[in-house]
Amino acid sequence: MVLTYKQGYLSPQPFLIRDITSRFPPPLSFSLKLQGQPKLRSIVKMSATEVTNPTISYESFAVKPPLHPTYDLKGIIKLALAEDAGDLGDITCLATIPFDMEVEAYFLAKEDGIVAGIALAEMIFNEVDPSLKVEWSKKDGDFVHKGLQFGKVHGRAHNIVVAERVVLNFMQRMSGIATLTKAMANAASPAYILETRKTAPCLRLLDKWAVLIGGGRNHRMGLFDMVMIKDNHISTAGGVTNALKAVDLYLEKNSLQLEVEVETRTLEEVEEVLQYASQTKTSLTRIMLDNMVVPLSNGDVDISMLKEAVRLVNGRFETEASGNVTIDTVHKIGQSGVTYISSGSLTHSVKALDISLKIDTELALKVGRRTGRA
Repeated sequence: MVLTYKQGYLSPQPFLIRDITSRFPPPLSFSLKLQGQPKLRSIVKMSATEVTNPTISYESFAVKPPLHPTYDLKGIIKLALAEDAGDLGDITCLATIPFDMEVEAYFLAKEDGIVAGIALAEMIFNEVDPSLKVEWSKKDGDFVHKGLQFGKVHGRAHNIVVAERVVLNFMQRMSGIATLTKAMANAASPAYILETRKTAPCLRLLDKWAVLIGGGRNHRMGLFDMVMIKDNHISTAGGVTNALKAVDLYLEKNSLQLEVEVETRTLEEVEEVLQYASQTKTSLTRIMLDNMVVPLSNGDVDISMLKEAVRLVNGRFETEASGNVTIDTVHKIGQSGVTYISSGSLTHSVKALDISLKIDTELALKVGRRTGRA
C-alpha cells in the first residue's frame, strides 16, 4: 500500500488526493456590519464560520458563535487536526483499522452537565470526511446525565477515530464551561453573568461560544470592540478623570462609536466618575465595581460596599461586579443590584465535562459502571 501525505493527513491512495482537496476549499468570507460600530468597522471580513457541507449551516446552530472580525473557526479546526496528524498521520489507525470498514460510534456522557460543542463537532467530522453521518438526540445547551448516549456518528472507522480526540477535546472543554456558566447564571439572577478575556490562547471564540451556550453573556471579544479603562490605564493617565477625558477625545477625534467601561476600585473613584459624567458629554456606558466584594473568614462575603456603589450610580450607567466571584458567592452578589457579574473562572480554570466516543458501547458502559463513570 502506497501512502501519500498532503496538508497534514496520511491516507492510502487514491482516496487522499480526491478527498483532501475537497475538504480544503478556498477560504470562505462574507461581509458583516458590527452593531454599535458604524464608523469603526462598518464592514469587516468574517472568517469561515460556515461549513462546506450543505447539510450543516451556520443558521442551523442552536446557539450561534459570537462575532469576531478576524477569527478563523475552520482554521482552528484544521490546526487541531494537523497537530494530531503531524507528518505521518494516524499510524495506529493505518496499522489496525481496514480503511473501508464502516462502524457506528456513540457519544457517551460520563457525568451530568450541559453539553456544548455539538455544532463544532459536526464541522470537525465534516472536515475529516464529509461522508460521515452524525445524529444527535440533544442539542447545544441541553442537559445530559451520566450514562446517556446522546449522539452517534456513522461511516469509515478510520476517519471517525482520526476525528475522535479533536472532537472530544473541544466538546469536553466547551461543555465544562457551559455547565459552570449555567450554574452561575442561574445563581446570579437577576444579574447577568459574563466571562472575561481569561481564555485559552487561540480558543477565545470557542470559550466565549460555550458561555453563550451555557446561558451567560459575552464581555468584549478583545481589545478592538470596546473601550475598557482598567487600573493600569488609569495609573498611567494620571487618574480616572484624565483617563475618561482622553478616551472621549480619542473617540471624537477618530469618529468612533464604542461602548466604554471604566474600572473603579473605591467609592471615591465611583463618585469621581459620576462627577465627570455630570459635567461632560461622555461615551461612558458602564462602571466596573472591582473587588468591592470582600471575603470573610467564615467563607461568606460582605457586599455592603458593592451595594453602596450601586446606590451611588443609581441606574445612570450599567454596573459590573468583578472580583471574588465564585459559584458560592455569585448569588449574594447578584442581589446587590448590579447589572452584570464577570468571572474569569468560567474559562481560565474550568473542569472539562467527561464525554467519550465509543464504538463498543456495551463494553464502555460496563467499564464505566465499574469505575463510576457511567
